[in-house]
Amino acid sequence: MNIDLLNKVEKEHLKDVPVIKVGDTVIAHTLITEKGKSRVQLFEGLVIAIKGSGTRKMLTARKISHGVGVEKILPLHSPSIQKWEIVKSESVRRSKLYYMRKRIGKAATRVRKGKAQV
Repeated sequence: MNIDLLNKVEKEHLKDVPVIKVGDTVIAHTLITEKGKSRVQLFEGLVIAIKGSGTRKMLTARKISHGVGVEKILPLHSPSIQKWEIVKSESVRRSKLYYMRKRIGKAATRVRKGKAQV
């Protein structure tokens, strides 16, 4: 398959999204359709991983909801996501923040600068 042709077709479906990096806290405005009605649901979480490229780019966001860690894998250029907002941006030294899964309490929502605490 010709890569140039694939990139040309994908370019039509790319959305204008802000530059999101690992360590950012983002809000995803997701369109939910239930029983013929649609509404926008917000998901605010810390970006712990980014995978893929082009229209297949996915990010994993994690939040703590009622004491339970919740992760969502969200496609960056999906038509079901209305808008992306960057709430907070942290500088991190890792490309994947999977060590955040082991944290509890307030430490689970904050990324420490410097060395990663595993």
